[in-house]
Amino acid sequence: MDPVELADLADLVVRDADVVDGTGAPSYRADVAIRDGRIVSVVKEAAAAGCQRPHARRELDAEGLVLCPGFIDMHAHSDLALLRDPDHSAKAAQGVTLEVVGQDGLSYAPVDDRTLEEVRRAISGWNGYGEDADFTWRSVGAYLDRLDHGFDGEGIAVNAAFLVPQGTVRALAVGWEDRAATPAELERMRRLVAEGMEQGAVGMSSGLTYTPGMYATGAELTELCRVVASYGGYYCPHHRSYGAGALEAYAEMVDLARQAGCPLHLAHATMNFGPNRGRAPELLALLDEALDAGADITLDTYPYTPGCTTLVALLPSWASEGGPEETLRRLGEEATAERIRHQLEVTGSDGCHGVPVEWETVEISGVTAPALAGYVGRTVREAADLRGEAPWTTARRLLTEDRLGTTILQHVGHEENVRTIMRHRVHTGGSDGILQGGKPHPRAYGTFPRYLGRYVRELGVLSLEDCVAHLTGRPAARLRLPDRGLVREEYRADLVLFDPATVAAGATFDAPRVLPTGIPYVLIDGRFVIEDGRRTDVLAGRAVRRTPG
Repeated sequence: MDPVELADLADLVVRDADVVDGTGAPSYRADVAIRDGRIVSVVKEAAAAGCQRPHARRELDAEGLVLCPGFIDMHAHSDLALLRDPDHSAKAAQGVTLEVVGQDGLSYAPVDDRTLEEVRRAISGWNGYGEDADFTWRSVGAYLDRLDHGFDGEGIAVNAAFLVPQGTVRALAVGWEDRAATPAELERMRRLVAEGMEQGAVGMSSGLTYTPGMYATGAELTELCRVVASYGGYYCPHHRSYGAGALEAYAEMVDLARQAGCPLHLAHATMNFGPNRGRAPELLALLDEALDAGADITLDTYPYTPGCTTLVALLPSWASEGGPEETLRRLGEEATAERIRHQLEVTGSDGCHGVPVEWETVEISGVTAPALAGYVGRTVREAADLRGEAPWTTARRLLTEDRLGTTILQHVGHEENVRTIMRHRVHTGGSDGILQGGKPHPRAYGTFPRYLGRYVRELGVLSLEDCVAHLTGRPAARLRLPDRGLVREEYRADLVLFDPATVAAGATFDAPRVLPTGIPYVLIDGRFVIEDGRRTDVLAGRAVRRTPG
């Protein structure tokens, strides 16, 4: 072979793959050639057609495997994990090639020194306190640059996009007080959101059952969404209730986005707790009406019934006003603690979505204090019974001794709602995966293979082609990524090869960190991050910034 022919060779050709291209169209058999991190040719039915097949320096026989675009996790909490763990097999082994972080209105940029410390404390249950992170950034742009640098300048495990966290913005401009923003504070928040978008964020998130973001009025959120829309971004709210009043909370977000002229992406769009059993069709009817009227709406879900959050998130919002130290002070006051208990157990706090807490559904999944590790894996009620005390006494002790760092699973979902929502035309996949804790939710390690194994192969809730589109092409379109999310010539070679007969989540509630099976190859930018089912040392991930225009 002469030098010219050698130079024209692809780096890799994947032969005889069953291509599911991310559009939802029927699969086809093809050879797919990759060079310099991009797909350079897709030759359909190459073996049968007798045409010239692409050649490469390396060939991979994909007989019996599906080749599809890399999965996009539309709701991830890997903000620090990407910088602390170069392996990050929790996501890479699932076939995730892009995560969207900065979720639920709380993350680590934009901040000043004071706000950074407060946020680190507030979401230690999601990400740990981050003692091993350098926190060299303060702006959104500097955080994205830090992702690009990754480990010794080599990058990170998978790609990441970022949402400006509205709660962090409010903490920086207003503080942690439950009050309306002044005109000057609102203008500062508008500037902070604009700066984040200019620096590469793809949109803005809110956590409207988390302080301090939940203190924002609809009018304040609308003003910030107008800024997001002006940059071509989208709004991703964890809205004000997933329990009592859930439909009203969804309707508020739809109306707010309409007023702002801002695309809307509904985070972990579930219908949980007893009052919402079987009510998913009502939610979808609300969305269909808005979509048919021209609204730009998408949503994500995870394929499990329990939710996951922090124990402190269940408290009434007034109990967390002023930040973590004020919360701990109130928990130490007997009269105030009794008032918190009454709202939790009797009337239903806004932090618990307006539903009185059922302690037998609240499982302790992680603690930050090693001395409390014996609580992990038990419900609050079980732990209380073992100690011979009331559940609130146990919960209060955990909150105080763990400095608000306790994470929980809430067993409050409904399978019929999960299946109904995942079928919808604007559905995408998001793990909402919290990697912290002794017994995390298995969705962090299993969301994407569970969609393919459980809901496609075993239950037939979705066709393979439709499911892949939910996890690839559709989220790429929401993120306005012009060259990701499809198997198409000139697109980036972020790809997954899996066995449709064996792909499955390994993670369970009893063993939540077991990696999936049936996903032997994952490529990012044409480089193998998973090869023969094992994590390589490749760090091909980078920050994915907003596409201008």
